[in-house]
Amino acid sequence: MQGRMKRHQLSKEEITEVLLNTEVGRIATLNEDGYPYIVPVHFVIYEEKIYIHGLIKGQKISNLLRDNKVCFEVDEMGAIIPDNENVCDTNTAFRSVIMHGTASMIDDIGLKKDILQTIVNKYTPQLSHLTFPEKMMKATGIIEIQIEACTGKYYR
Repeated sequence: MQGRMKRHQLSKEEITEVLLNTEVGRIATLNEDGYPYIVPVHFVIYEEKIYIHGLIKGQKISNLLRDNKVCFEVDEMGAIIPDNENVCDTNTAFRSVIMHGTASMIDDIGLKKDILQTIVNKYTPQLSHLTFPEKMMKATGIIEIQIEACTGKYYR
């Protein structure tokens, strides 16, 4: 483990706080040719798993169906912390979380509805009273990431 990581590690509670409050995460998959593919996504943490919604087809879906190992990252950037003596010592306040895990597509309609409701509650709570049209439920894909390793770090 890097020296900075040892000194600036987020607690489990702080990691959860970052995941609950951050609006955009990034999921990384591997393309057929072995190159990483990373895309920004909206997400929720639900019962200690990460869930992402989107279309049922696309590059990230094709990638994870071929190889279900993924990386997921979120970060919060704070203020720039200038060093008035040495420009090379200028830093940034931040918190970040990186996870490795396995991804799968969710087919269970009940779980799908729970996840979509959790997403609506996070991003558009003013719409949380509305129901999901059946046609949209069929066209919406839900990715579940089973977290196998998770680290968080900060600098203040």
